[in-house]
Amino acid sequence: MRIDQLRRVAAAGIVAAGLAGMGLSAGPAEAKPARCYATDDGYFPCEFRATDRQGSFEIEGPAATYIVNIDTPGFAYAFVNLGNRNISLPGMFVRQRDDPACWANPETNTKICAW
Repeated sequence: MRIDQLRRVAAAGIVAAGLAGMGLSAGPAEAKPARCYATDDGYFPCEFRATDRQGSFEIEGPAATYIVNIDTPGFAYAFVNLGNRNISLPGMFVRQRDDPACWANPETNTKICAW
């Protein structure tokens, strides 16, 4: 590496360390209180956490954690964790036009929402 490249790498490391020290890392978002719905659990208070910039998220409720991973805009795969492991929910979930906070699987009539 050339000296100017080493300086840039060192400067980037110092900036990253400073941001991390201030709690401004590029890691996962903080969980926020929300109201949620899942077909199996009905309405429940939950903690909502965005997991990437594409819109993927997790909602944690008293009985389960639901994970929605965006595949392409408007389409996602979903998982449920009942305590020990993530279980894939069958099929593709589609973002609902009438309520964009909801994702539904038309084949299984399963719905996951977070407001």
